[in-house]
Amino acid sequence: MEDTKNFIEAFVEEDLAPGGRFAGQTVHTRFPPEPNGYLHIGHCKALCIDFGTAEKFGGICNLRMDDTNPSKEDNEFVEAIQEDIHWLGFDWGDRFFFGSDYFEKDYEYAVELIKKGLAYVCELTPEQFREYRGDVNTPAVSPWRDRPIEESLDLFARMRAGEFPEGKYTLRAKIDLASGNFNMRDPVLYRIRYIEHHRQGTKWCIFPMYDFAHPIQDALEGITHSLCSLEYEDHRPLYDWVVNNVSVPCKPRQIEFSRLGINYTVMSKRKLRRLVEEGYVSGWDDPRMPTLCGLRRRGYTSHSIRDFCERIGVAKSANTVEYALLEHCLREDLNASAERTMGVLHPVKLVITNYPEGKSETVTVENNPTDPASGTHEITFSRECWIEADDFMEVPVPKYKRLTPGGLECRLKGAYLITCTGCKKDENGNVVEVYAEYDPNSPGGDPADGRKVKGATIHWVDAATALDAEVRVYSELFSDPAPDGADKDFLACMNPDSLEVLSGCKVEPRMRDIAAAYDKTEKKGKTAPSFQFMRLGYFCLDNKDCSEDHLVFNRSVTLKDSFKK
Repeated sequence: MEDTKNFIEAFVEEDLAPGGRFAGQTVHTRFPPEPNGYLHIGHCKALCIDFGTAEKFGGICNLRMDDTNPSKEDNEFVEAIQEDIHWLGFDWGDRFFFGSDYFEKDYEYAVELIKKGLAYVCELTPEQFREYRGDVNTPAVSPWRDRPIEESLDLFARMRAGEFPEGKYTLRAKIDLASGNFNMRDPVLYRIRYIEHHRQGTKWCIFPMYDFAHPIQDALEGITHSLCSLEYEDHRPLYDWVVNNVSVPCKPRQIEFSRLGINYTVMSKRKLRRLVEEGYVSGWDDPRMPTLCGLRRRGYTSHSIRDFCERIGVAKSANTVEYALLEHCLREDLNASAERTMGVLHPVKLVITNYPEGKSETVTVENNPTDPASGTHEITFSRECWIEADDFMEVPVPKYKRLTPGGLECRLKGAYLITCTGCKKDENGNVVEVYAEYDPNSPGGDPADGRKVKGATIHWVDAATALDAEVRVYSELFSDPAPDGADKDFLACMNPDSLEVLSGCKVEPRMRDIAAAYDKTEKKGKTAPSFQFMRLGYFCLDNKDCSEDHLVFNRSVTLKDSFKK
């Protein structure tokens, strides 16, 4: 094993060693998301740890839907979770389970606890429960703790039969009312809920609490290592109490790690749901959302996200990671893989006055300078082109190296050298055409005499063949780096400029064929084709709104890297 193993791997290695807790056994982990929303980048860290740890030790990882709380659970989320996990490159084989599959066994183990005198039916209302909870210096009180076993068994069976209203009874563990860990002060194991379950329908009206159901489900599946986030550390004694006091076939080990926090975002499902349901974003897959489907729609690759999770590592203490690191990982991946193309977001017409009217030629540009094997593609060039509006200044600022009347000679990418001669304005004084002359002896942008070109290289699109496109430019959804702070209204922290929609942008004509080919594929669970728009950033086809007749691109990330390495 490598010396660079994290603390979880060190524990696993210790457990597998001769004489260890799981010596001679196969490492068996699980990823147990609740299907009440879409997976986000925070879940991804846990997902990578659960599946990744199993992979590293030649073990297996189950996928289990933690669907014991039916109020917000839905099959839509079940399918989306599976899709996201597969997109990341992980697979659970034939080990796909639902927590609700174990409801009958959960009930049987609860009855076992009652018979052992380790659980009882309680009549405290939620208000009384809080009142009797005690404090660090005062033990809790439970007037029903000594209820006879037979009476608890009868009441629990009648709870299941639906004889009582919600809130009338709960089933509580009998542990320690004076414990310094409040999770051990006779916690609730079951409550009455009259609500339809997304798989079980109305079969059940009592539902197990997570702290009871989860360890049982782990044990029934033969899990060796139950890896979970740090907020469950104080719940570990209860986890161990459950598996040690019911007749489950194995005793998993719970190990906790810190949750992932990222600045300029929120990752509470409750808050993300509000953003969706109250219309602050277009949906769970809005490219500004931290959901995996949102990141995928924005152009994030599975490789970049796994690389991000690998770089942040596994820690025991909570920390907040810069969003810029996630962008850095994507930028590195796309720099190596994304095809280069030319697109113009704020177009102005360039007229090359000495280029023959009616003439057209093809020029060749590389697909990716970092990967010569990716080849080249051809684009047309003619007398009129589209260039970025900010590539021309009538009155230049100091050190301006782009087009200006009588200014420096500039290179049109892959085409010719040009010198600006003037411009045309509309009645409002806006520049509508830029005029230039080209050097016919500079094909590909290389002058025949070898002179040094001091001006900048300008990207362009041939006006005769360019296609119109819509480009969506995304920024952080929140302007506050810590919108999730306990003392803040996260909605008041939203960035009003998180989305800019640009229409009438110009792109190479081959984009229509690329969009048409993409339209014919199964888009679900896939990242759409990505490109580097030269000098502008990385962009991808929108996986929902783009078609060959309506090209829509999302900016994935800028070219400039703000992450401090």
